[in-house]
Amino acid sequence: MRTPVRSATLVSVGYDEVKQLLEIEFRKSSVYQYSGVPKSVYRQLMAASSKGRFFDQRIRSQFKTLRLS
Repeated sequence: MRTPVRSATLVSVGYDEVKQLLEIEFRKSSVYQYSGVPKSVYRQLMAASSKGRFFDQRIRSQFKTLRLS
């Protein structure tokens, strides 16, 4: 389950702590999963004043990615 977020880039964010899977829905209606994401990174993303900037700097190129839609 994803949580809606306030962001110009992201629509919603979900996290599975057991599997360390981060799921992000983007404004362009695409959904991606990022694997091996520590809970601390998820928490930092959710607390970031600019979620899009945090995503670009700390997540985009750092984790294995799977496009879901």
